[in-house]
Amino acid sequence: MKIRLTLLILSFMSYSWLQAQNPTIIYIGDPMCSWCYGFAPEITKVKEALPHYEFKLVLGGLRPQGTETMADLGGFLEEHWREIEKRTGQPVNYAILKDESFVLDTEPGSRAVVVAREMNPELELEFFKAVQHAFYVKNQDMTKVETFVEIAEEFGLDRTAFEEKFRSEEARYQTRADFQLAAEMGIRGFPSVVVRHNGQLFLAANGYREAEDLLKIIQNIEAEK
Repeated sequence: MKIRLTLLILSFMSYSWLQAQNPTIIYIGDPMCSWCYGFAPEITKVKEALPHYEFKLVLGGLRPQGTETMADLGGFLEEHWREIEKRTGQPVNYAILKDESFVLDTEPGSRAVVVAREMNPELELEFFKAVQHAFYVKNQDMTKVETFVEIAEEFGLDRTAFEEKFRSEEARYQTRADFQLAAEMGIRGFPSVVVRHNGQLFLAANGYREAEDLLKIIQNIEAEK
């Protein structure tokens, strides 16, 4: 089932692309969201199967400025991660769950993606997936700028420029703008996929879906008159 979305406010000039008419896939997620990690291969397949669609990524804001630690969340997360690993085949390193001092703050990872997008918009999805890999496979610290600077270098982005932008208030503001945009779109869970067709917005997925199912939903949307 698809649900037509109504945008209440388009207050951010950076998101003027929402007012365009061209067909677009809008993926709303968080790089530290576990189901978004499981969804990574599926959204990649969808993007590759629909080259005539623009692709936009909106950071949803899972636990920005979170203060809970693995001591608080470890048991809950392990249960979800094992389900995701079994269902999607995505590899998971569970060692981080034993670090009871690790704080789950998802804002820095999202901000890193926002900075990468600004420096090279074509990289946003692959950079997003690299941040996911850094956390779920490498168990790197998602609160340290060094983690993201290393990823930026792997993508050929200037290390000094990336770090400067990452630390800036402008990057924090743009990240919050993404979070607010997701809220204004009525998104309540991640991953979500919104499709713009004929100037209207349709919710194609709210939660994990396999690419085959999602592509069928998008075909149905395209059939709308």
